[in-house]
Amino acid sequence: MDDFHKSLEIVLADLLAQGRRVTDLCLSAVESYFENDNTTAATVVRDDATIDHVDVQIERACIGLMQYRPEDEHDQRSILTIVKINNELERIADCAVNIAQATEQRKDTEVADTLQVMANSAVGMVRDTVESLRMGNTQLAERVLAFDDTVDAFKDELVSRAQNALAEGAVSVPAGMQLLAVVRAVERMADHCTNICEQVIYLKTGKIVRHLPTGWTAPALPEDT
Repeated sequence: MDDFHKSLEIVLADLLAQGRRVTDLCLSAVESYFENDNTTAATVVRDDATIDHVDVQIERACIGLMQYRPEDEHDQRSILTIVKINNELERIADCAVNIAQATEQRKDTEVADTLQVMANSAVGMVRDTVESLRMGNTQLAERVLAFDDTVDAFKDELVSRAQNALAEGAVSVPAGMQLLAVVRAVERMADHCTNICEQVIYLKTGKIVRHLPTGWTAPALPEDT
């Protein structure tokens, strides 16, 4: 194995380790919120610094990979997708931090159970996204993409119910706004997962994934777009 591919394997291993780290952070953030666990929430906020640090290290390593000037198309795609996936993972971690920071203001409402289902679903998407990357499994990536509609449906329901509760005075304005902020953080977490899965498909197939208003569609070759 030449020096480029040895270095590429190291960076990929670091990216997967970052993915597992982010998955654990998301799980801890969700647990801290629904269990009112301020200690775990503080740990989530603290551990995000490690993810930020590794994010920069991986990006710098990708610059080093570019200096090899790889000519193979798959090698070029590998560098490109690593950079993009690395960025998405860091943003997922930011969503987890937002959820953890809401723990101190958490209020019980009638929509809490639905939000927990939505949040657990998003954490499952993060887990499956990282696994699809590890295995290069495009079918699993496609399943994650398809499940994003379910998370969006949860979001729409929760936003509607929260708005109605605010209008009726059933919840305070701070509690309602805090709930909506968590819902949006969970939704963004799922959106970043779909972005990563698109990159997994691109890396393995060289095909461009397109999302249409009608939902998931099979990837097309670049020249077909």
